[in-house]
This record gives sequence, C-alpha cells and structure tokens, in this order.
Amino acid sequence: MAYSVKSKKSGKTYYLHGRDQLLKGGHRQTIYYFAAQEKDGAMDSVPKGYMVGENVKTGLPLLRKG
Repeated sequence: MAYSVKSKKSGKTYYLHGRDQLLKGGHRQTIYYFAAQEKDGAMDSVPKGYMVGENVKTGLPLLRKG
C-alpha cells in the first residue's frame, strides 16, 4: 500500500512516488513527488532522512530533508 497524505486545505489524498532519473553528468538521482492517483513507482514509506510538509498557500504535500 502506497504512503498517502491528506491535504489539510483541500481534503484531497496524495500518494508518494519515486523514480530514478539520469542527470546530464551521468549521475542517477531519485526524484520524489506526490500525485493524486496511485501509479507505478508508488512508495510504501517516506525515505529515510525526509519528512512530509504541506505548502500553506496551495495545500500540496512536499518532502523536506530533516
């Protein structure tokens, strides 16, 4: 089951996803994002070293290092 967060502002549920992205220098980096629907790449938990926050203006969830 994918990790989900309910927005305090809109009441919508968002699911955490991650994917590996190849950067120009040849390095691989994992990109984390929230989506309204559960898709391929959905994650079961928040990555170690990150915490979930919410944008005050839009109500969209975001990940912060911390």
